Amino acid sequence: MGVKSIMEKEISQAVIRRMPRYYRYLGDLLDVGVERISSNDLSKRMNVTASQIRQDLNNFGGFGQQGYGYNVKYLHEEIGNILGLNKMHYVIIIGAGHLGQALANYTKFDKLGFKIAAMFDVDPEIIGTKVRGIPILSLEKLAEYIDAHPVDIATLTVPKSQADMLANQLVGLGVKAIWNFAHVDLELSDKDVIVENVHLSDSLMQLSYNIVRHTKEKSGDANG
Repeated sequence: MGVKSIMEKEISQAVIRRMPRYYRYLGDLLDVGVERISSNDLSKRMNVTASQIRQDLNNFGGFGQQGYGYNVKYLHEEIGNILGLNKMHYVIIIGAGHLGQALANYTKFDKLGFKIAAMFDVDPEIIGTKVRGIPILSLEKLAEYIDAHPVDIATLTVPKSQADMLANQLVGLGVKAIWNFAHVDLELSDKDVIVENVHLSDSLMQLSYNIVRHTKEKSGDANG
């Protein structure tokens, strides 16, 4: 199945969410010299059923051979291509506070092909400084910068009161993908813009729920 036909096929978001995990686990296998792996062995490592793995990968052409399994290097590369990791993505960060700087300092983004090229803020004390060589520019320079440089993804690490305004400004400047860390679901004027919302507190609340459930289950076992 060609790349075009794969892209035209409707793939569920649940499958897409699992693809980066496959990519990460296969990368770990490559690091320790594993050349091939069966869906059964991969399922044990990932805690996903072998049937689910086969179904997921069959959405993109399968990649396995009966009696052989998967070539780890080939599958890792193909999933990387599916995820668009075979080309450079230029990223800017709006908001150079603690979270913005933490993202800028995460060196693995570079290895995955996400180049953080610039950061923007309104604080005069940090404008003109750099984080890991990445310049922090005045937010007033945003339009000028986007006009002169490629920007594939804009990252928002700003208070939620500013998020919608800045997001729509980015849309007006032609940015087509937003990675949103502001604690609000964006309302954009252009529905064709791709948005990935990251609510860190949601993840923490899910963890809290699982702690409570686990505690109740352990208590029930002790009283049973």
